[in-house]
Amino acid sequence: MTNVTRARRQARLSRALGLPLTPKSVKYFEKRPYPPGEHGRARRRTESDYAVRLKEKQRLRAQYALREKQLHRIYLDARKEAGLTGESMVELLEMRLDSLILRSGFARTILQARQAVSHRHIMVDGKIVDRPSYRVKVGQTLQVKPRSQASEFFQIAAEGGNSDVLAATPSYLSVELDQLKSKLVSRPKRSEVPVTCEVQLVVEYYAR
Repeated sequence: MTNVTRARRQARLSRALGLPLTPKSVKYFEKRPYPPGEHGRARRRTESDYAVRLKEKQRLRAQYALREKQLHRIYLDARKEAGLTGESMVELLEMRLDSLILRSGFARTILQARQAVSHRHIMVDGKIVDRPSYRVKVGQTLQVKPRSQASEFFQIAAEGGNSDVLAATPSYLSVELDQLKSKLVSRPKRSEVPVTCEVQLVVEYYAR
């Protein structure tokens, strides 16, 4: 899949779900904020309860660019935790290594963050980890490995070049951007996570 094709696909998905998923999709979404297709501009019929919950689940899955099986596994893990299942889902999603690389400002999109991990550019407590789904523990340190820091991609990140498309650094992360280093200082809380989702609807979808 070419970059242009991928961008167009993300733009269509953004319009279908009602939120921009990548920096490049923002301009397309702003230009045509209605769903894709010839009937996109028309007033849509009232959606069923199932359709509303399905769409909310798709919105959450798209923001983390996960497969259905991956998101469902997170839901099952969240059910085992104390507290609200929906909030726990988002918190566990946010503790994935690729998510924290994005929040740290080392990448512009979740897909770039995932690629950085899978291409072995990221270390956790000094050891290379190439699994984007790796669940980071509180107190662990993330860093771009020294040999990778000289690349243009990471030099732009170190200079704050991704700040124009990312939310402010959440309080659960301590980031030394110029060193391409960050630390998970506390468990993420749903209220701090910059994700657009009615998580209770996602729980209701899976619990049906």
